[in-house]
Amino acid sequence: MFSLLKIGNSSKFKKRNIMFKKYKILKWVSLLFLSVIVIIIAFGFWFFSLIPTRDASIKLTSREDLPYLSENIVPTRGKILAVVTSTEVMGNSKKSTGYELSELARAYYTFQANGFEVDIASPKGGKPPVVIDDEDMGAYDFAFLNDQNAQYKTSHTIKLEAVIPEDYEAVFFVGGKGTMFDFPNNKAIQTLVKTYYESDKVIGAVCHGPAALVHVTLDNGRPLLENKTISGFTNKEELLLIPDAKSIFPFLLQDKIQEQGANFNEGSMYLETISHDKNLITGQNPWSTWKTSELIIEQLGYTPKYRIKTDEENAVQVLSIFKAKGKEEAKKMIEKKLTKDKKRIHRVLIAKHGIISAMKGEVGQFLNLIELVAFTKECELKSLEI
Repeated sequence: MFSLLKIGNSSKFKKRNIMFKKYKILKWVSLLFLSVIVIIIAFGFWFFSLIPTRDASIKLTSREDLPYLSENIVPTRGKILAVVTSTEVMGNSKKSTGYELSELARAYYTFQANGFEVDIASPKGGKPPVVIDDEDMGAYDFAFLNDQNAQYKTSHTIKLEAVIPEDYEAVFFVGGKGTMFDFPNNKAIQTLVKTYYESDKVIGAVCHGPAALVHVTLDNGRPLLENKTISGFTNKEELLLIPDAKSIFPFLLQDKIQEQGANFNEGSMYLETISHDKNLITGQNPWSTWKTSELIIEQLGYTPKYRIKTDEENAVQVLSIFKAKGKEEAKKMIEKKLTKDKKRIHRVLIAKHGIISAMKGEVGQFLNLIELVAFTKECELKSLEI
């Protein structure tokens, strides 16, 4: 009898002991979980404190507010044709698309500042769809939206079949994912590009714009891109943002360019990379637009007009140094630009590259880039004190 009671008490004690241990484990797990939540929230507040608020007045920027355009006017040298997509939906995906406003605006003003009138054409003519990424909008982009003449041209684009090739010194194909659908097989584009290339005229394209070049065949029967060095939106850039891109687009741009026998010049993701192969000038992504446009001016035989680099371009330089030489060298560049040269740096762009690193699972790179954002803010505050 007593032995049975002992066994019963022992069993109850063991159960209580197990329950107590489970409670302790649950308690510590809960505390750990809550600690992680608190850390994440605190990090979020700190992270957002690094992001500057945008000056609302930038949206009111006009063409006249920009010395690059309003001062030291260059005499008229001719005309350049800019070509944009007419496609507003990416295949059967129901995802909206169009031409990238920043790519058109920055090239448009580069050409104008250097003495070239700009006409805008599209496969269908009329008003094409446009993609406006508010985070990437700068003074020139808002000025473009406020420019009545530029907006008239974007609302009344010339149908490609109506373009008179002889009227222009160069052609520039603006990017935007829609180009992947209506540029490659467009006969008017193929004829225009072949005519320009064989007449030694300049051909430029940026981001997805090189889709205009992939099916062009020269009079000798060979692909235009064969043995040419070309840049364009890379597979890595495409698939990170649109994982199912292969099922949406008719092809990936990098793959198609390489299939045509080109040497594809792949730079760092979402940073400036340009290829200059005689009269063919191509840029990898939107951040390559300024340089691509200025190289077109050079290839036409002129020295590009001096332009103060934008804060975004300065951030791209910092990111390029970071990729090539590491965090400490990037810090040196940040400090020099902000405290000595009194330049501005686009903190948001550096932060976005940190987020991209996180998306790729590169935790170390993410932390290093966020440190650069914090360092940039610190240097900005110092520069105000000097």
